[in-house]
Amino acid sequence: MTEQHHSSTRFAYIGSYADAANPGLYTCTYDSETGKLSLIESASGLQNPTFLAVDESLLKLYALSENISAEGKRSGAIQAFDIHADTGKLTLLNTEASVTAPTCHISLDRTNQCAMVASYSGGLVGLSGLQADGHIGTIADMHQHAGSGIRPQQNGPHPHSVFVDRGNRFALVPDLGIDRIVVYALDIENLKLTPKSEVALEPGAGPRHLAYHPALPYVYVINELNSTVTAFSYEAEEGQLTEIQSISTLPQSYTGENSTADIHITADGRFLYGSNRGHDSIAVFAIDPVSGEMTFVEHASAGGKHPRNFALSPDDRFLIVANRDTDNVVTLARDAETGKLQPTGDVLELSKPVCVKFLTLA
Repeated sequence: MTEQHHSSTRFAYIGSYADAANPGLYTCTYDSETGKLSLIESASGLQNPTFLAVDESLLKLYALSENISAEGKRSGAIQAFDIHADTGKLTLLNTEASVTAPTCHISLDRTNQCAMVASYSGGLVGLSGLQADGHIGTIADMHQHAGSGIRPQQNGPHPHSVFVDRGNRFALVPDLGIDRIVVYALDIENLKLTPKSEVALEPGAGPRHLAYHPALPYVYVINELNSTVTAFSYEAEEGQLTEIQSISTLPQSYTGENSTADIHITADGRFLYGSNRGHDSIAVFAIDPVSGEMTFVEHASAGGKHPRNFALSPDDRFLIVANRDTDNVVTLARDAETGKLQPTGDVLELSKPVCVKFLTLA
């Protein structure tokens, strides 16, 4: 390995479904030339570390976990890890309780001063402060959603993720159970989320994750229950969303079961990717640079079953898919001009992978 190559070492961290007694959080090296992931370390002691967030500036990683309360109820927890600057390996800093139900998603604000979690089962959104040294603080704010939807999966509120906008002013929460995106005003100084507004999606859509366009005022939401992606224009001053388009993630001829999972946009803003669980594919769309509307490009095989989360590599040359039900993480090469995906042949076998996050050490 040349010194030049070593100076931009890249790592990938993978979260999974796992009992605390078994490995659940994995550290891998990432070869930026081939897209290959190589496992170098695994950590046990976490109950279902299904989702991760990385602070590149402080070299910290935050993982979801679970606690059992004094009453015997499952509740959310966050574990903070220090990332070793040379090896990428993890050292536990601390663990703190988060919301009062198990969590499914964690994200950081744009300044890495707080972590926000969503609890699908509890209908909760929570915010915890991050200390200057990267330790996770005690939970500072928690909100209970209310309502239900038309499908059996929508028997109550199910917030599925939290994403802060580029201006670090608003946090958008897709709630699968009530077919709404709930907009919160983010107050970093006081570690508060204040409900601001809501936007309704088609009944039975089931919004799950979203992605902000990197340059244009658009937001894209992937809907788990009706297998669509909805595009919104986004007015950043007020955090206001206005729907402009909704498009299916499935081929017209497909009649089987399906639910979508994750969504990402390339750094140049030209292409959008969404995962289909059932059809077991990555749906590829081109984004119009003026209108923000999507045009279908292709369906690429996920290389396994139940593609959950996936990630674009730091240079957007590869797309890495976590296939939960086939216990594999698959590398797909990406054509920068067409957006199309091809398998590289590199497959990493891990138990029930869910989430992939990258880190580049400069």
